[in-house]
Amino acid sequence: MDLVDRTKPVRAGEELDQAKLEAFLHEHIPALSGAISVEQFPSGHSNLTYLVRAGERELVLRRPPFGSKVKTAHDMGREFRILSRLHAIYPKAPKPLAYTDDASILGAPFYVMDRIRGLILRRALPKGFDLTPEMARALSESTIDGLAELHAVDYAAAGLGDLGKPEGYVIRQVTGWTKRYEDSRTDDIPDVDAIAKWLAERMEAASARSTAALIHNDWKYDNLVLDPDEPTRIIGVLDWEMSTVGDPLMDLGTALSYWVEPGDPDELKMFAFGPTFAPGSMTRVELVDRYRSKSGLPPFDPLFYFCFALFKTAVVAQQIYYRYKHGLTKDERFAMMIVGVRLLAQQAVRAAERGTI
Repeated sequence: MDLVDRTKPVRAGEELDQAKLEAFLHEHIPALSGAISVEQFPSGHSNLTYLVRAGERELVLRRPPFGSKVKTAHDMGREFRILSRLHAIYPKAPKPLAYTDDASILGAPFYVMDRIRGLILRRALPKGFDLTPEMARALSESTIDGLAELHAVDYAAAGLGDLGKPEGYVIRQVTGWTKRYEDSRTDDIPDVDAIAKWLAERMEAASARSTAALIHNDWKYDNLVLDPDEPTRIIGVLDWEMSTVGDPLMDLGTALSYWVEPGDPDELKMFAFGPTFAPGSMTRVELVDRYRSKSGLPPFDPLFYFCFALFKTAVVAQQIYYRYKHGLTKDERFAMMIVGVRLLAQQAVRAAERGTI
């Protein structure tokens, strides 16, 4: 059974100039030969990701979405620099090959990396793939162990000591994402305003407790490449666009916010990024307990980080919806993003009111 992640024809309006791309690739990747073909990985919601084939060689190209006006997002050069330093000491990160900020080639900066061939789990499991309860449990463990492993990476040794500013990271995140929401607001959603206020009232205390680590900021099933022959083993980690040096508990919170459980609202399950509520899967509380044991961090309450991550993801969904509503993208998947904004904000408010994740 072939479980390797599949591509589709390029979506209308997101085509690449293959002649210009081919010339660029042959100039910057000497070992490449032959004509290229281009397909698209269809599931991303942020940067656009394409599969480029040249003979037997498979490359992945990433570029910003068409029509994006978010100045602080989609920094291809930053992502390329991170991978250029990180891959040598953390081989689960893809190997980058070439980058350009010359917009005359594809209309925007882009970079190219080697493909990591493997299985990627999303809401709909690959046809013929049976995720048993035993596998779901083992995959849960691998996922949280992998996050703790990343946080233990010596980012200074990788030359990433200047990647972020850990001091004040939590405060900058809360204030920054609140501003991003205001800049992309389209609807009146009281729960978003309520959780933003709740976070602002607690960010100083969270900042005082923070430590520093290399963090991914988007750790979830569909960013993990699994070994098709051993589907509970992570062989690759994708989408480093939001990675930085910051508080590892903020990264944990992000992973928890993506982890939909059986008892969560059915509407939220529709937006799950993978089979986190499949029978046998760990709960969010179990994930936190295992992370504590693997990371060796002092005792902590995950509630603030969980609520912030739900808020942040709601803002990301809002930014995507803003692009759709203003005609900057015609991708019909984005029409429902405003529903996700409401659901995520509601989940955060409910967690804050309960006092538990």
